[in-house]
Amino acid sequence: MSVLPEQRVLTTLHTVALAVQALGHGGVAAELVLDGSGISASELDNPARLISHAQELRVLANACAYNRDSALGLSLGKRMHVSAYGILGYTMLASRTLGEALRLAIAHPALLGTYFQLNLLATDDEVRLTAAGYRYASQMEVFNTELCLASLLTVVQDLLGESVRPRRLLLAYRSPAHGASYGEKLGCPVEFGAGSNALCFNPALLERPLPLADPVSHQHGLQQCLQLETQFHSRQDLCEQIRQQLNGDLAGCVSLEQVAGRLHRSARTLRRHLQQLNTSFQHLLDEVRYDKARQLLQQTDLPIYLIAEQLGYSEAASFRHAFQRWSGLAPSDFRR
Repeated sequence: MSVLPEQRVLTTLHTVALAVQALGHGGVAAELVLDGSGISASELDNPARLISHAQELRVLANACAYNRDSALGLSLGKRMHVSAYGILGYTMLASRTLGEALRLAIAHPALLGTYFQLNLLATDDEVRLTAAGYRYASQMEVFNTELCLASLLTVVQDLLGESVRPRRLLLAYRSPAHGASYGEKLGCPVEFGAGSNALCFNPALLERPLPLADPVSHQHGLQQCLQLETQFHSRQDLCEQIRQQLNGDLAGCVSLEQVAGRLHRSARTLRRHLQQLNTSFQHLLDEVRYDKARQLLQQTDLPIYLIAEQLGYSEAASFRHAFQRWSGLAPSDFRR
């Protein structure tokens, strides 16, 4: 019941929609690609729908399972154009130079939807666009690194309006079985086991003016990016606000209406926002109760009925049934 990092971070549907579309061309039904993610095919055109990184990872894992292309990450990345990033993408297109556009993207990782910490590093006679800090499913790390770097190269090419190639591609891991696909698809030398993941360019490329630069549109887009990011974090932080209320007073926060009142929102609005985040008040309540129950069972000698009271249950039997559902064990068995 504890929340993993990938369950906390929210993103848009653009990567999921791309994966569904790409596999659809190969005859794989959308329902198979979306299986187990909690995302329906009818939602893919909804720009307001936000999903967790965990949901996106499930879709990408499904895509890998149903696709025969071992270099799927590279293939999807090459198809992820700058327009996929909405207002952030269009603001990048209106930037003065390539360097300004890339720094804009790096400054707004939530809108970019990346699993990595991106950075621009100048070293000797080259500049490196690096991707570090991956912390999710290890079995998907190579795929997601391919997707990230290939999509960044596609964005660079879209921004400049030409098929510019990196000087070289650095990868922290050893060559996978499809290692030859990197050079073929990205058009540059590849160095595996390099200790970092980076696209390496001539530094002068960052000063290249963009063909669609427009200072007025850029400023307007930047304002919209800031507003969208504020809304994005506000919605993302909502679950944390509810968890904080529950952790502070579980016995007094057993209903959505009680928590809504403490957050100065209507229960209807709170319920709608939680639905958009693909969760529910009951799910958050169960999550906090389970974490608290484990702490009390392991770290105290409180009798079961007192633990039930602290968790907001009117009867110890209700707590026992709930704990059995969460853990597969009775509270007394868990404590042993």
